[in-house]
Amino acid sequence: MVKNNVIDLSQRRVMKKQDAEVTKAVAPAAASIVDMTSRREAILNEERRQVRRTILTGFIGAFAVLPQEGGSKSKGGLLKIEIYDISENGIAFDVDADFGQFQKGEEVAMRVYLNQKTYFPFIVKIQNARRLEGEAAFRHGANFLKGTLNDEALFHFVKFIETVSATLARDTGDVVVSNLKK
Repeated sequence: MVKNNVIDLSQRRVMKKQDAEVTKAVAPAAASIVDMTSRREAILNEERRQVRRTILTGFIGAFAVLPQEGGSKSKGGLLKIEIYDISENGIAFDVDADFGQFQKGEEVAMRVYLNQKTYFPFIVKIQNARRLEGEAAFRHGANFLKGTLNDEALFHFVKFIETVSATLARDTGDVVVSNLKK
């Protein structure tokens, strides 16, 4: 006698018409279907974001420092970037597509300008770069390089930005002072 490990479920699948109608009348409302792939991605994204990010689009002027490459036509200089968000671990920023993009693993010196002549320098390591759909730009994600001269100042700068951005208000021109002397 040969032992068969296959379980035949065909007998259990067949349901009499009467039983089906009774089951339909008594059955609770259909449960919603959850797409586990999107749910899994949401969980992974949540886990990946271990620190609070502050969205900064158009808030501060920042530049990447491009070194002059020896023997090449590259002049070096400052490349205008748009900071998208910032956290205690890193920064996301956009670069005009005409420039191209930085490469993963590349270390980039950056400057945040407090006024026209005073800036706050720091170094980041590029973690990812992707083209923004519908925009002529590349978004970069980068981690702050630890162990640099500005570690403590950078930490306080990020905390300052987080605190200030929590209470920012948009000027709608609703308060106008004119002709104070009467």
